[in-house]
Amino acid sequence: MAASAAPSPSPTSEPDHDCPLCPRLAAFRHEWRALEPSWHNAPVPGFGPLSARLLIVGLAPGLRGANRTGRPFTGDFAGDLLYSTLLAFGFAEGRYGATPDDGLALKDARIVNAVRCVPPQNKPTPEEIRTCRPFLGAAIAEMAHLQAIVTLGKIAHDSTVLALGARPAHLKFGHGAEGVAGGRRVIASYHCSRYNTNTGVLTPAMFHAVFAAARTYLDAAP
Repeated sequence: MAASAAPSPSPTSEPDHDCPLCPRLAAFRHEWRALEPSWHNAPVPGFGPLSARLLIVGLAPGLRGANRTGRPFTGDFAGDLLYSTLLAFGFAEGRYGATPDDGLALKDARIVNAVRCVPPQNKPTPEEIRTCRPFLGAAIAEMAHLQAIVTLGKIAHDSTVLALGARPAHLKFGHGAEGVAGGRRVIASYHCSRYNTNTGVLTPAMFHAVFAAARTYLDAAP
């Protein structure tokens, strides 16, 4: 008897709490559930209103950030820079306190990750990125008013472009690069990781420029 095909993601935007599709990531989750049972340790859902016109796509949950707290970019350095920037450009309101109950709310913006589960060493494999892409595609599709996407890092950028039905070669990654795929404006940024900021690859001013471009584009949209 022929072996049955491997399971594939359903056309929903959120994986199951115990999603088994990436064995390495599932094993890593179970390991951390045993070590830190009070943590989220599951696929991290999107954050922000589905009615938003802006989507921000990150790489994957950080081990002690979103994997711990259950909210994208919450509890690690990347979140400090991202949420302060969203507040500065009117895409968020309230106060970012690095916890999911801090009362922060996104305005006209939503955040998802290209890979929903924390990967070892923050490095998902190409197969894991491909396996999770249908969830990204579904997350994009369910945003009826989506007009612009900010991608954080090359992996998130390329996966987003593919989810939009285009080829990364036709919308190449580069900080501040802009283009159109799937009828949406795509604006690329270096990832707001501690490594990138500590090494000067990304400065707050460079990061702000990306969201200034998104704000300008949306403010001019009909």
